[in-house]
Amino acid sequence: MVGDGSVNHNSRKFKAANVDPTRTHLNIDYCNENIKKVYHELFDEALKRHNDKQTRADRKIKNYYDKICNSKQEKSFHEIILQIGNKDDMGAESENGQLAKQVLDEYYRGFQERNPQLKVFSAHLHMDEATPHIHIDFVPFTTGSKRGLDTRVSLKQALAIQGFKGGTRENTEWNQWIQSEKEQLAAVMERYGIEWEHKDTHEKHLSVLDYKKQERAAEVEKLGAEIEQKQAEFKVLSERIHNYDEGINDLTELTNSLDNSPEYQLPEPQGLMSAKAYRSKIVEPFVKRLKALIKTVLVRCFEGWDNYYRLNITNGNLYHENEKLIKVNEKLTDENENLRSENKDYKLLRKVFGSKQIDSLLEQAREKQQYKQRDTRFGNSKYER
Repeated sequence: MVGDGSVNHNSRKFKAANVDPTRTHLNIDYCNENIKKVYHELFDEALKRHNDKQTRADRKIKNYYDKICNSKQEKSFHEIILQIGNKDDMGAESENGQLAKQVLDEYYRGFQERNPQLKVFSAHLHMDEATPHIHIDFVPFTTGSKRGLDTRVSLKQALAIQGFKGGTRENTEWNQWIQSEKEQLAAVMERYGIEWEHKDTHEKHLSVLDYKKQERAAEVEKLGAEIEQKQAEFKVLSERIHNYDEGINDLTELTNSLDNSPEYQLPEPQGLMSAKAYRSKIVEPFVKRLKALIKTVLVRCFEGWDNYYRLNITNGNLYHENEKLIKVNEKLTDENENLRSENKDYKLLRKVFGSKQIDSLLEQAREKQQYKQRDTRFGNSKYER
């Protein structure tokens, strides 16, 4: 199962009512690192590289751990809980319970090597509850990212690097990875003569909500990439406008040159030069140079104004498009958060009322919906043969 994660409970800093303190010494504590320290080890260098690139103070990230804790897209860490059998066939105080402990221990020994992008910071095998089970808490991270920190928290990308690529509704990266870890545990069980009995865990109902969450997260990430692209386009446009401003400065220098450079000043007649000779040798070449210069300046000036006008229009369109994307991004983020809340409520209902009763209610609701759709299609009239 997937847990919300309570490191203090897992490490037994506090004990729940279902814990037998006389057997706590039988637990195995594999690791119990401070998560903030782990974040410093994983992300401090990337955080410095990110902040060094920022020209505005409000775009710098002071504390990456706090940022992720307040994020609506990522969790600060994830937890999985694995158990073999139940209290009736694998009770912690029975011989089979000791066997389950051995299997879980061997399974965990290869976990970090199999999952290099999932940094395990807390792992505990519990023998002081009804059935042996293991809690594994980890921080998923990806490297070489072009958005945000180059090393950052991302469950989706971490699993993708490990070879789990999203597919159909029931074949998300997370579901693929969970199935793979179940198979790893089953392989260890088989070496100890324990067969995996595949039971109906009703994941087909949960998968719809999980899929919606995955889809919303993917859409949010895609929109984030689009916004980043638009910001890059803004930067290019700004540079082009800056270049145009530099062109205006060059034009000002040219104006000064026309006023002061000897090349563009009409000289006085030399000695006894006739008016005709002065005109043909001095004035006409001078006027010709001026005409050529004026034509070139006018063409470039009109081209410049045209480009500047088009750039302003493009810039305005990109600004409005960016504003729309930001609003859509916020909406999808809120929807994703609502789906997370619905999923928690759904799991709670299954836990309180039981899976069979919930499945029965779902089936009744679907049938009722089908009847309504059928009645609407046939205009609330009876079927005729």
